[in-house]
Amino acid sequence: MKVSIAADNRGLGHKRKVKVLLERLGHEVIDHGAHTKESVDYPDFGALVAEDVAEGKVDTGITICMTGNGMNMTVNRFPGIRGALALSAEMARLARAHNDANVLTLSEKFTPEEELEGIVTAWLETEFEGGRHENRVNKMRNLERGALPRPKQENAS
Repeated sequence: MKVSIAADNRGLGHKRKVKVLLERLGHEVIDHGAHTKESVDYPDFGALVAEDVAEGKVDTGITICMTGNGMNMTVNRFPGIRGALALSAEMARLARAHNDANVLTLSEKFTPEEELEGIVTAWLETEFEGGRHENRVNKMRNLERGALPRPKQENAS
């Protein structure tokens, strides 16, 4: 699998560990940085991963910042991206299985180092289930094109 990865300076520690894990598992890694603890802006780095995934240059992306929120908000600005902040292996598995998420975002502050392998492994090994989830993912795709969903209304008595 080909994986694009990036972190800001506050996610650098986890990025280094995830990169080593990915390479150990035999995946090709495109590392967009950051490479030092010097303060940087997370959108600059998250955008590179989102572009790689949206353009089909890679199979998936992983972004990391202090909380994960900034990177996740950044990647979700790109058409075709369904980014998921996962703080556990179960969150990563469900994001892939139910939401067909294609970018994983991690938090260096809120994710213990010893949980990284389980989260990343769950992400890489889980496939989209389709079925009842396909309609929901298609609704998200339609939102990108400006189509607003209209929920079915129940009879109010």
